[in-house]
Amino acid sequence: QIFNIKSNREFEHLYLKIFDFQFKNNLVYREYAEVILKGKKPRKVKEIPFLPITLFKNKKVYSKSQNIEQIFESSGTTKNTSKHYVANLSLYKKSIIKSFEYFYGDISNYCILSLLPDYRKRQNSSLVYMVDYLIKKSKNKKSGFYLTDYKKLSESLKILSENKQKTILIGASSALIKLATDFPQSLNNIIVMETGGTKGGEKEILKEELHEILKTSFKLEKIHSEYGMTELLSQSYSKGDNLFISPSWKQVFVRDIYDPFSIY
Repeated sequence: QIFNIKSNREFEHLYLKIFDFQFKNNLVYREYAEVILKGKKPRKVKEIPFLPITLFKNKKVYSKSQNIEQIFESSGTTKNTSKHYVANLSLYKKSIIKSFEYFYGDISNYCILSLLPDYRKRQNSSLVYMVDYLIKKSKNKKSGFYLTDYKKLSESLKILSENKQKTILIGASSALIKLATDFPQSLNNIIVMETGGTKGGEKEILKEELHEILKTSFKLEKIHSEYGMTELLSQSYSKGDNLFISPSWKQVFVRDIYDPFSIY
């Protein structure tokens, strides 16, 4: 149902239904919500408490009525990482494709190249799962993970650009910087999409600085971005200038963690 949302009214209606289900079946969420709500029943979206990220690190967050198909784990510099217990992988797959095609059109028209060396080493990365699924759905022979083979990737990009093949290069920031530094070239017909991720690099840089480096090295006007979280199963995309747009079933609110009902 969520993928057929056409209006804010439909969003709010389904959101309240999902809250009821989670409140009844997700014990961690229920315990937290009861403290926040103090017996009140939410009547609109902005009255529904958001579960803090820290609880995904310290608790097993899932609904008792469901079996677990997959456990995704966040990246991090400590052992205390977030875990997402996923009951229905088919829902995640549908979200991946629906989100992608909402912004970019039919996935089968694209070649998908991945440059996620650090993420690829982790078995439970939701980002790797997403990119792997996009690669499979693209059905292009050159689609795939390139890990640390920057030279081979550069050669593939040149061929795809010359053949005017629609292509998306999805990469972690630090890996894209290395590619841009070691193998600069003009990438016509290529979308370069960063997913963030400078952990493990020599230094962390501002996203604006990252985009300038990539635009200069690859002779591009815009750098695209993808944003997702281990704790969520939906993505937001930016086609440039850090302006992110979400699909119809995802809305973004900014709240103060010390004041759960304060919305900015």
